[in-house]
Amino acid sequence: MNSLIVTLKYFITIMAELTVLFVAISTIIALALMYINQDKLKKWMSGKGILGNLMAVLFGAVTPFCACSTVPITLGFLQAGIPFGTVMSFVIASPLMDPLVFSLLTAFMGWKVAVGFLVLTSAFAIIFGIILEKLGWADQVKNVRIKGSGYQTEVEEKQFSVRLKKAFFKAWGDYKAVFIYMIIGVAIGAAIYGYMPTDLLARIASPDNPFAVLIAALIGMPLYIRVESAIPIGIALLGKGVSIGAVVAFIISGAGIAIPELSMLASMFKKKIIIAFVVIVFVMAVLSGLIFNMLL
Repeated sequence: MNSLIVTLKYFITIMAELTVLFVAISTIIALALMYINQDKLKKWMSGKGILGNLMAVLFGAVTPFCACSTVPITLGFLQAGIPFGTVMSFVIASPLMDPLVFSLLTAFMGWKVAVGFLVLTSAFAIIFGIILEKLGWADQVKNVRIKGSGYQTEVEEKQFSVRLKKAFFKAWGDYKAVFIYMIIGVAIGAAIYGYMPTDLLARIASPDNPFAVLIAALIGMPLYIRVESAIPIGIALLGKGVSIGAVVAFIISGAGIAIPELSMLASMFKKKIIIAFVVIVFVMAVLSGLIFNMLL
């Protein structure tokens, strides 16, 4: 009964938070695109070589977005004509690092862990974004247009209240398009969250287990947790003897692969991108965990 109550509470809370976040952020993005010159935005995010990917990662690192709140921003970037690879670097990096996360890691796990976490997640996000661009997978986007959606040309009225209203209805339309995906994803995530005992991870991911990092990454994958929530769990697991590499792998996979996010991304991208995204975050989690264990 307690697990059922926790599950229902999680579902209601997360669903409410996602709804507010999605509509609010979508409205802000739509409104911002009415004021910001799209050519300047594209120029900023479309630097030569890895510059655009680096700028996308930096933007994701300084903004406090969880995995699901990156979806409306991703939609806005795609509609603004930002290169596909640059957008994917943002999608990979954004849920994993922000100023609060860096501060928490520094305070509870030390500055070496915080800096290492930032460097590794940023580097992998840039690399995989470039790879996806080189593979020519921009054609795997659906329901959005890569080459601009014409916010500024569509909105001729300059009055703020009118633009805000148009932005809100645009956001509401986007929300309705992904609503069913959100319901399914949050329901699955809530069931897993409510019925998976925390001690299970501590027993399986012992430092004596050579597959601890791999197992921790696999366990973290189906969970929907913000990095801020994962860090306290990681601290507790460290106290129970779990290796730092396994904790890092759990944090990255748990925060980077959110079932609600995957459900909503499925309304924007074709299956190939969704599978690639899961594989990328999983590989990033495992490699980062192994690197941490070797260095620390």
